[in-house]
Amino acid sequence: MGPLTLANESRPLSADEQAEIRAEAEGLIARLFETLRIDAEHDHNMTGSARRIAKMLVSELFVGRYTARPQVTTFPNVRALDEIYTVGPVAVRSTCSHHFAPVMGKAWIGLIPDAKLIGLSKLSRLTDWIMRRPQLQEEATCQLADELESILSPKGLAVIVTARHMCLEWRGVCEHATEMTTSVMRGLFRESAEARADLMSLIRG
Repeated sequence: MGPLTLANESRPLSADEQAEIRAEAEGLIARLFETLRIDAEHDHNMTGSARRIAKMLVSELFVGRYTARPQVTTFPNVRALDEIYTVGPVAVRSTCSHHFAPVMGKAWIGLIPDAKLIGLSKLSRLTDWIMRRPQLQEEATCQLADELESILSPKGLAVIVTARHMCLEWRGVCEHATEMTTSVMRGLFRESAEARADLMSLIRG
């Protein structure tokens, strides 16, 4: 199977275009309040809520959809490092595309490098960029792996995401103690049970 297209992929938008979207969304959210019989105009607790929600969606929760991929600088692997290293937990803040409810969790990234290395902060920035859009956790995990593989072409790559889904906690079965874990293994981590075991021992500490 080829790489997954980023959820709701869009070209990066300028600051003016993002402001235009926020303004349009604010009007639509205000209309939604009216439809739901919420008198936001006369409720002092909701003064400006439509504006705040629009800003939150465009500039924070879904910002990965509207901005370019973070700039990533790679470095040559001059010491020919070929051992496993891991980074995590990296914060995951996402949104369920089915109910627009928060998805909160953590990710671990495992690498066996080949010719290129990457700064550790870029792994966090790429994770945040991928996650900040409405999507499914299963696909987001694959998308993050695809991005890292395209940048680094490592000998081994692992992405593991564990998250709580508010659509499971707020509604439906209201299951409060359940987490979802997804993983993608590429290269040596997929081919070698020993490499996978070493990776998991590092993550578990």
